[in-house]
Amino acid sequence: MKRSRLEIVLDVLHGSADAALGTQAQAMPGYPFVTSVPFVLDERHRPVILVSTLAEHTRNLAADPRASLMLRGSGTGGDVARATLVGCFEPVDPPRLLVDRYKRYQPEAEAFLQLGDFGFRRMQVERIRTIGGFGQAGWLEGNRLHDAPWLALENESELLVELQAALPPDMTVLGLDLFGIDIDYRGERTRRNFAVPCTGAAELLARALPMMDQTEMDQTEI
Repeated sequence: MKRSRLEIVLDVLHGSADAALGTQAQAMPGYPFVTSVPFVLDERHRPVILVSTLAEHTRNLAADPRASLMLRGSGTGGDVARATLVGCFEPVDPPRLLVDRYKRYQPEAEAFLQLGDFGFRRMQVERIRTIGGFGQAGWLEGNRLHDAPWLALENESELLVELQAALPPDMTVLGLDLFGIDIDYRGERTRRNFAVPCTGAAELLARALPMMDQTEMDQTEI
């Protein structure tokens, strides 16, 4: 079944740990400056990055917040899904639960946050260029991502406790959303997508618990 552009974008976003960030170069005006950055999504599927004030891309964003973020899905060949998000990265003072979520996905952030010169920026997405495979390219307005179904951070925090109790020792739940579950399995990040998005926290828990009994992780939808 052919997937919608929004589904492609969400798959790529939730399945990626880092991306190529393109900013407006201040040292060489008129040229783009591209670097690799880790990122984590907030509860509304918006990319959040943790950056040092000393970094070149941070100085670029301070002068001009307009940027692009390019992500690539897993796999090889011409059918690998890709997405380029275009928008603005603005400083944000995230709530504790979002900081906790960031550190689950990017545990090295704990040390960076102790240094004092690191801060968070969140992307307000204007448009998205999606490539779902050969001959499947098009644009998606940013509000489609913002309006996608989402799970509140408070609900995620509560569900994490219940789900973690059902996991074997070599699995850790990194995060939850209405489209899937992210799990660290034996040191590797694994994404499990729902075949159909959940409508709320109760349904998510009911659909997620059965898969916690599996001893082998795979990429099948649940």
